Amino acid sequence: MLSLQSLFGDDAAILRERDFRLLLLANVLPVLGSSLLSPVLNSLIEPFGTSPADVGLMISVFTAPGIVIIPVTGVLADRYGRKPVLVTALVVFGSAGSAIAVATEFRVALGLRLLQGVGFAGISPIIITSIGDLYAGAKEATGQGLRFTVSGLSATVFPPISGALVVIAWQYPFLLYAMALPVAAAVYLWFDEPAPPDVTDATGTAGGTDGADTTRMAGAKPYVRTLFRLVRRNVIWIGFVTYNSLITVRLMDGTPGQAGLLVAVGSLVFAIAGSQAGRITALFGSRLYPLVGANVCIGLGFVVVLLAPGIAVATGGIAVAGIGFGLTLSLYRSIITGLAPDDLRAGLVSIAEAVGRLTNTLTPIAMGGVIAVATPRVGFAPALRLAGVGVAVVGAVGGILCLLVANAAPPVPARTRTPGD
Repeated sequence: MLSLQSLFGDDAAILRERDFRLLLLANVLPVLGSSLLSPVLNSLIEPFGTSPADVGLMISVFTAPGIVIIPVTGVLADRYGRKPVLVTALVVFGSAGSAIAVATEFRVALGLRLLQGVGFAGISPIIITSIGDLYAGAKEATGQGLRFTVSGLSATVFPPISGALVVIAWQYPFLLYAMALPVAAAVYLWFDEPAPPDVTDATGTAGGTDGADTTRMAGAKPYVRTLFRLVRRNVIWIGFVTYNSLITVRLMDGTPGQAGLLVAVGSLVFAIAGSQAGRITALFGSRLYPLVGANVCIGLGFVVVLLAPGIAVATGGIAVAGIGFGLTLSLYRSIITGLAPDDLRAGLVSIAEAVGRLTNTLTPIAMGGVIAVATPRVGFAPALRLAGVGVAVVGAVGGILCLLVANAAPPVPARTRTPGD
């Protein structure tokens, strides 16, 4: 008989806890910021009067606010609590995203996506941080893996729905973002966050967190190494999500529904892979070998999608990439939360997420630039494949090199709790 433990490991009992379930409910939404649009971007080119090179800005302007705002939300969450930031972010995310359905100009849609990105900046980092507040060790790794599993399931279910809705009208997929509003109400009413810890610095002086503490921690060598690895992983997946509909429709003569299917398959596979993060953490004494293999999978899988003659081969390729994406994201984020002391965790997780947003912002712009420059010379299809293969090489090879050159370093200097805590 199947049980939670048999599916997700010995620590799966955390699924019975109300606060963790509420975090998982909120976590359904942020992944939809990009994946919901992945099957429909090609269908937005005509109604908004834009081009294949520029339509990727719908992803870039969404991720751009996080570069600046995510670190700020982390500091606010460390000082004032996770719940107020998370509830506000959910409301902004849902309101701005659903309002795009009434936009009539591309620049208006971009402005609303920018505002939606402001809301997004306060969702994922706070959820990741809150799981780190609630749990530690293998239990925390299991929690992050389950969180990522929910992201994968969300990205499995909703993109095919989006692909079907856009056939009826391009506006309908954006209405799905309104789901964030009742979720915000549920978090406001029932989520009880852990009390912030009272800490002292190395001299025994009590005090709250501040920007200097977070900056000092963010400069520590293990943290910086992990950030570089996380950046490389983001490059490949955001490249796929942004140009998936153009790859499917224009390179394989597919449909928006089939583009949604590719996102769904990749997301389902990365959800399953991410759910095993706790077991992998317990099985291997080092994360090196699983992470090297994961980087190979994500890069190779994306290349297969780019060169695939049809949907069947592309489905196999994105499944391989999904394995790599699921493992890398869960393990890297578990490392990030493990490096941070309780009182600085939200700030440090937010810096890591901001670095990821920088990558997510620049990748579609870079791919669009390559496509715009190369298309007059070689044609659109070769230009798109060239941009995609370049992203795969940079992401996979760069990620592996970061892993291989990582050196042992002293532990991150931490503050200590006051006696009696």
